[in-house]
Amino acid sequence: MSELKERVRSVIFEANTLAGKVFDVVLIICILLSIAAVLLDSVTSMNERYGRLLLVAEWTFTIIFTIEYLLRLWSIQNTWLYARSFYGVIDLLGSLPTYLSIWFADAHYFLVLRIVRVLRVFRIFRMVRYVGEGELIAQALVASRRKITVFLCSVFALVLVFGSLMYLVEGGTNPQFSSIPQSVYWAVTTMTTVGYGDVAPVTGLGRALAAIIMIMGYGIIAVPTGIVTLELNEAHRKQANTKICPNCSAEGHSYEASFCWRCGSALFGRTESVDS
Repeated sequence: MSELKERVRSVIFEANTLAGKVFDVVLIICILLSIAAVLLDSVTSMNERYGRLLLVAEWTFTIIFTIEYLLRLWSIQNTWLYARSFYGVIDLLGSLPTYLSIWFADAHYFLVLRIVRVLRVFRIFRMVRYVGEGELIAQALVASRRKITVFLCSVFALVLVFGSLMYLVEGGTNPQFSSIPQSVYWAVTTMTTVGYGDVAPVTGLGRALAAIIMIMGYGIIAVPTGIVTLELNEAHRKQANTKICPNCSAEGHSYEASFCWRCGSALFGRTESVDS
């Protein structure tokens, strides 16, 4: 039984064998077809004409993905670590909405979340360069999370201050600034340089304040870019491969790693070569 579980795990989780590649390619084709069925079902004319066929297709794909998810849980050594991992949650969400649609109308439209599973294509074709770059971005975002949190809190404080100021300046003469929340909404769209134009100041002082906020917006955009870029440069020294931990299904291991970065288990047979 253990030999069978290891064989199933190798086919489902690994991409360095022919069987693994074929399995993942077929899986991605099923994902794309199932998403196309959900999208077509949302079109009224298609639903009226092919509604029953699309419903059958949806349930067929859901059963396939449910079986696949259960096989993943059965074959991996540490079921709980896989179930709560990123791909584990996405794999679950790939089937759950269809079952929820039995009790909640239109819940099946959340099946478009299956598109996230197509991210596995980078592992299937052993595009190690793309796997590595994706891992670098993830590492940079995690490393800069505190700086970005402080930055977002600062921006939130600024829009509150400028929104309140604009309410004091424009509130008595401009009905578009009838409340502080409405003024904060304007400050958010202005500072982020979106500027829908649905709310605009009319007084000279209000326009001067708006000009200051617009100019600040350009500077604010550069801050998170610099933070993430710095962390990307720090993380660029590391290199990732396509090896999957047989215990918890974690990905993104360094090429030289012998043990999993998440659970510490030994990696069975490291990747022989890295695509350049």
